[in-house]
Amino acid sequence: MRPPLDWKKYLFTFILTLIIFGSALYINNKLDEKRFADIRSVQDEISLDLLSSEAQFDLLKEASCKNLTDSVLSTELNSLATKLSYLESNQNRDNSELLFVKKNYSLLEIKDYLLMKQINEKCKSKPIAVLYFYTDKENCPDCEKMGYVLSYLREQYPQLRIYSFDFNLKLSAIDTLKSVYKLDDRKLPAIVYNEDTFYGFNSIDQVKEIIPELKKIDKVNAASSSNALLKASSSTSTKAKN
Repeated sequence: MRPPLDWKKYLFTFILTLIIFGSALYINNKLDEKRFADIRSVQDEISLDLLSSEAQFDLLKEASCKNLTDSVLSTELNSLATKLSYLESNQNRDNSELLFVKKNYSLLEIKDYLLMKQINEKCKSKPIAVLYFYTDKENCPDCEKMGYVLSYLREQYPQLRIYSFDFNLKLSAIDTLKSVYKLDDRKLPAIVYNEDTFYGFNSIDQVKEIIPELKKIDKVNAASSSNALLKASSSTSTKAKN
């Protein structure tokens, strides 16, 4: 004969399960709300940065060469790139707001690239500019790794300007760039430097081979460090004699 069912036990288990499930759902919703709030905040910051950069570019066109520096030209875009990377990692690639921000950012990059060329002709300067084309990591496993390499180099060399473009972003200006440089989407990632195109993943050392100016900067920095050490050593020696 079967023992009678303990309904109280089953009811307690059911209620406990509901409480655990409800708590998990509540916490998950709160985390989602915070994540979306962070994303909206970044989007708002990007909108302000875009407006700021538009005004900055107009001012730079009228500035004299002695008042122009690499840091003035690059700070806004580097900041925007960091914020856009955050959005890309927290939003679906097809999200309409993300696509809108990416299109605005891409147009801003192209505008900055053209401005840089104008300033180069006007001031006889030689900034180091690279065009980088990538796509989603599902179709291009090396694109993400290449992005890390370029981000690192951008941090190490303030003189280096990297313009990153999503190859599949539906934007006529990007289509024009792809046509000008005859880019092949089957070989991504792609780096364009001095009108030459380099496909596939390139390590830090390989990028320095592509951009020899970076190796020259390394030599200058090494010489400066060596001179500083010699001066410090000489100063210490003089103090010891006295």
